[in-house]
Amino acid sequence: MKRTRQLIHLGAAALALCTAPTLMAAESATIGNVTVVNDYLFRGLSQSDRDPALQAGLEYDHASGWYVGGWGSSISWLSDTSAPGAKVSSSVELDVYTGYRTKVGDDWTVDGGLYEYYYPGSYPHGYTRPHTLEAYAAVGWRTLTLKYSQTLGNAFGVADSRNSSYVDLSWNWEFTPGWLVNAHAGRQRIAGTSAASYSDWKLGLTRNFDHGYAVALGYYDTNARRSVYTNAPGHYLGRATAVVSASKAF
Repeated sequence: MKRTRQLIHLGAAALALCTAPTLMAAESATIGNVTVVNDYLFRGLSQSDRDPALQAGLEYDHASGWYVGGWGSSISWLSDTSAPGAKVSSSVELDVYTGYRTKVGDDWTVDGGLYEYYYPGSYPHGYTRPHTLEAYAAVGWRTLTLKYSQTLGNAFGVADSRNSSYVDLSWNWEFTPGWLVNAHAGRQRIAGTSAASYSDWKLGLTRNFDHGYAVALGYYDTNARRSVYTNAPGHYLGRATAVVSASKAF
């Protein structure tokens, strides 16, 4: 993702914990997972420069509907922006979030909260820090979920991008026990720079096994501009690609 010296991150949580807002806890519980993926994509863009990533997360769900969690992944999009004399050392994404979700009748769910993307590491003087705080709200109806997220400051290292937003429509249908179809369409808007705004979409299949194991295959694509989202090594990070992941929930 080429944008002066910095990239627009556009990255976030993995398979199990990202879909957690559609789940309702009958009693308080702690859940977590570990995932290996051949390419870490977030909002359609590679965060690991097409390389594999290791990810893990943990979430506490209270019976009242309140939840809090953390998630992390290996990344390369920030270190890829390094230049001679201006080294960026960050190679990990660490996220924390909290919110409240509840059911409304038999078919509806509502959810809202805050999500912080944090990137520990060292940055050169004048580098806009990529740490990003988003507020989000979602409504679900059966297998469909519509979610809106908005930054409360700059978006992923883009200067003067306060109030950037992302709209996400997802469909997760278990058509037979253990098998799910996953479809998604989203629109990323970067405030103050229309060239960086784009749409992304996905079609995938997930197979859940006993004891918390799962594998997933997804096909992703975007209409992100190559001139903005090509990184220093010359890789277009919004390309159409297949992603395979294996995870273990506990």
